[in-house]
Amino acid sequence: MTKIKYDVNIMKYMSLFETLTQTKLKDCIINDKVIFIVEENQIGKAIGKKGINVKKIENILKKKIKIAEFNSNVLQFIQNFIYPLKVKDIKEENKVITIIGPDTKTKGLLIGRDAKNLNNLKSIVKRYFDIDDIKVI
Repeated sequence: MTKIKYDVNIMKYMSLFETLTQTKLKDCIINDKVIFIVEENQIGKAIGKKGINVKKIENILKKKIKIAEFNSNVLQFIQNFIYPLKVKDIKEENKVITIIGPDTKTKGLLIGRDAKNLNNLKSIVKRYFDIDDIKVI
């Protein structure tokens, strides 16, 4: 697990998100898109009817956003984070998480160009859980 630090910019994003959606936010990560991690059982409220909150926030921030639901179980958290992608199985062994993809297209989307998506997923999961690596097979 890594120590989480927020700058003023991230705090503004978090405040805006919580005000607009009326949900409790656990974390906010900014890279090529803004990723909001909401508390358990808050995902429906955060997205809003027909995705209205997502559209509203994307218009205000002028950036793509992703909303994922936190779960204290690392495997369920990964499942929530990679949604809507469907995988065959997610296993954990000796602090190494293995994601078994159903086909090459899904594996490609999980890994991303230059393993960008996979590295992104690793860094986010390491913020909350004590893991060494994530592999996609």
